[in-house]
Amino acid sequence: MLSNRRIQELELVMEFEKVEECFKEVSSWIENVGRKGLKEMINLDDSLEMLLQTQKQFREFDLVASEYCKRGQEALKKMDRWEDFSSVDVQAYKVKLQTYREQLEEFCTQLDENRHRVCETVRLYEFFDKVR
Repeated sequence: MLSNRRIQELELVMEFEKVEECFKEVSSWIENVGRKGLKEMINLDDSLEMLLQTQKQFREFDLVASEYCKRGQEALKKMDRWEDFSSVDVQAYKVKLQTYREQLEEFCTQLDENRHRVCETVRLYEFFDKVR
């Protein structure tokens, strides 16, 4: 049983190394492109016209960002089996996995919040534009 468990752990390590490339790519995109894109959407313009233009840009960004979030979540899902293993050899990989998970969850949450904020701001400006 111990031997089987050790073989399973080694298989997981090999699987992690394959999936880690995806984690690195997603993580790199989040740090180098994604966060910058979200920061650019913080200050929304005062005119409806400019706001609609910002919304269009955000939608384009959102498509790409959502795809990276999806890829990261799929990669994390492949690693769900790690929760059952507690050996010292696997611990370092679990820490890396947790770091990737936290980074991805934080970015995806910020993306959702920005999506909602941009949409609601546009709706509000459209409403006020109709009232005038």
